Amino acid sequence: MKSKKNFDWKTLLLGNKSYLLVAFITIVTGVLVGVGVITKRTPIITPDLLTQIAYTMIMVVSLNLVVGFLGELSLGHAGFMYIGAYVAGLTLYYTHSLIPFGLLRFLIAMLLGGLAAMLFGFIVGLPALRLRGDYLAIVTLAFGEIVRGVLKNITVGDMIKNPAVGFNIKDLTTSYSKYLFLIAFILVIVTIFCVQNIAKSKHGRAITAIKDNEIAARSMGVNITYYKLIVFAIAAFFAGVAGAIFANYTTVAPAIFDYNYSIEFLVMVVLGGMGSVFGSLISSIIIVFLNVQLRSLLTGNLAGLKNLVYALILIIMMIINASPKFVTLREKMNWSYVKSKLQSKKEKS
Repeated sequence: MKSKKNFDWKTLLLGNKSYLLVAFITIVTGVLVGVGVITKRTPIITPDLLTQIAYTMIMVVSLNLVVGFLGELSLGHAGFMYIGAYVAGLTLYYTHSLIPFGLLRFLIAMLLGGLAAMLFGFIVGLPALRLRGDYLAIVTLAFGEIVRGVLKNITVGDMIKNPAVGFNIKDLTTSYSKYLFLIAFILVIVTIFCVQNIAKSKHGRAITAIKDNEIAARSMGVNITYYKLIVFAIAAFFAGVAGAIFANYTTVAPAIFDYNYSIEFLVMVVLGGMGSVFGSLISSIIIVFLNVQLRSLLTGNLAGLKNLVYALILIIMMIINASPKFVTLREKMNWSYVKSKLQSKKEKS
């Protein structure tokens, strides 16, 4: 009788470049912030920028689960993020005097925000995921706009007096605000762990089968609606988690979570590669950094050029990423290629 092999955590963590990338960023930036090298006044990298990169990573990886692994087009991901931010904000505001520990309040708010987004993902997904392609994209786009339209007209006591402007709860997060980016990057690792394990499980194989050929998957007994709904709900949950981080980071306003925001996340998924978690992480870093730098450089009369420059850079990046002429260049930028060259030189010597 064969003995059951233990789960190889070392191979899972150290053999995965997505974990290594996020762990490297977390450790290095954590040390630099701790010693005072990175501060709020640092010209290029600030703790706020790191927080923004982290919650964007969560959004893009979770959206990749729907678009890249399942093969469905969703344009309402920002709506789930808004729900998560809204519920998390309410939770933090009303538990401020009940729970003295700030980090515990944040974790509770994050969990409730994620579950609220997941619930709406289930409600929307139940009828919508019976649709395909453009029809699903239109329904999810409409959902995001409905969420914005409803929440920007609801006042909540002293917290949200002007819902069109939004709310800001940063004063309630002072106990952990300096290291919010570290918490956010830890949550990125949790997101990667969940998404990659789903993709590699038997459920992941069923999801991939649906993406490749839905009719063939159905004929093999795969429950199409069930798996689509599960993926949609899980992606919505992590979007809600990202929204909770967002609520701790800056003002939550309806104008932010429009369809352009959802499309921006979709651009990052496509830029990083459909179904590539590592690519989603890299594209999140590039696009967020690019947006922030263009916003700071192009001010006043030049502010209108931001979208033009941004679009041109995206076009160039997509050409480099997709053109067959750059295949050799991409291969040389691959770590496996560099490693094989180093080994061959070592053997010759």
